Amino acid sequence: MPVESRYARRPRPAAAWPGLAPPAACPDKPVMPGAGVYEKASDGELISLSANGDRQAFAAIVARHGRFALRVALRLAPDPVAAEDVVQEAMVRAWSRARHFDERRARFTTWLYRIVVNLCIDQRRRAPPQPALDDVDPVDPAAPADEMLEASERHAAVLAALGDLPLRQRAAITLVYDEGLSGAEAARILGLSTKAVERLLARGRASLRQRLLPLHDGKES
Repeated sequence: MPVESRYARRPRPAAAWPGLAPPAACPDKPVMPGAGVYEKASDGELISLSANGDRQAFAAIVARHGRFALRVALRLAPDPVAAEDVVQEAMVRAWSRARHFDERRARFTTWLYRIVVNLCIDQRRRAPPQPALDDVDPVDPAAPADEMLEASERHAAVLAALGDLPLRQRAAITLVYDEGLSGAEAARILGLSTKAVERLLARGRASLRQRLLPLHDGKES
């Protein structure tokens, strides 16, 4: 079973994440709301409850955003196991730093994605490059054999080209084109200006075009 689908179907509750403990500033016996409150609560409200030691509130955060955090990590981390480690560490950091989150300054997803991206950048600096994960756009098994082979080759070429991009270019492309974030949101996650993200996207697109153009020309000839 793919890593992402396994994670999405059965996200780990907050209590199951290693290293999770109520922040030091939390009261010893916080008052917890009823279970139905969590589903309706905003991210900011859930994080506020988490900052007061409410593990159920943080479990709701994990269930709500764990799949998306893992999807970003799978694009940027060296391999699926490393991606899972990144998301686990990101959740631990989000729990331990919950009292520092200010929803007036950023959306929770922006805050969480920034943690994930920074962890991936740190990890990629330490680890040798690995082949990109083939986890998107599977080939239609009902297609003719020659079409399946062509689609598979094209898909592999795109993934290989993405894997060769500098990590910040790859992160910008992942956030804007895969996750559908605006340039401004991606800039906040990456700690850059919007113009800097636009330059990363432009360079990334140019590199992909240069890398993939020979393949396209070969198909046309």
